[in-house]
Amino acid sequence: MSSTDETTLPRDFAGSVRLFPLPNLVHFPHVVQPLHIFEPRYCEMLEEALASDGLIAMVLLEPGWERDYEGRPAIAPVACLGRVLSHERLPGGKHNLLLRGMCRAAIRREHPAERAFRQADVDLLEDFYPASSAAHRPGLQRGLIDLARELIPDKAAGREQLDDLLANQVSLGMLTDIFSYTLGFPLPVKQRLLAEWNVDRRAKLLSDHLSRLVQRVSPADPPDEPTYPPRFSLN
Repeated sequence: MSSTDETTLPRDFAGSVRLFPLPNLVHFPHVVQPLHIFEPRYCEMLEEALASDGLIAMVLLEPGWERDYEGRPAIAPVACLGRVLSHERLPGGKHNLLLRGMCRAAIRREHPAERAFRQADVDLLEDFYPASSAAHRPGLQRGLIDLARELIPDKAAGREQLDDLLANQVSLGMLTDIFSYTLGFPLPVKQRLLAEWNVDRRAKLLSDHLSRLVQRVSPADPPDEPTYPPRFSLN
């Protein structure tokens, strides 16, 4: 795998990606996802990635995927393009790896079924910050932080991680992605948040869902503490 900076795409990136579809995971930019890969088609996908640019696009399988899992079931229209950070080969041809989310990727056209794994041409969706709502953005960010603090107990390890994150003065786009990933939303909600590249709209959507979550959770019954990075996801 090339030694390109893990936060930037290769200069010769032409918009073609390897797809890693899963039914139970929505990946986000800025987030590191542990993965355990064992299916032969995805082991082949990983080997090609390791030998070239290290890029893999995580994409959610649409409902009904069970009927054609071994084939090409429908996938969500927006994926998360990531880069392999580290990799461990295991006995039996299996692999553990860490994948860092880099950018949203709208799937424009899937390639014909010429490989064991799926591939697609994508349009990258960089975070968009509308100038018209710039004045309201700091308040929106403070509101998200306040809601997150209500969901994470004071003495939990997640609160320390949140404080460390905020100490780095992260952008609103990064903050929404990390919160979207870690705070326990259903998959359809996460996918909707991933698909929204307008940061202000994404932040408002996230705020609405966080507010509902806060209303449902009583102080005596806090939500499960989020983990970051999370446990391994299996393919």
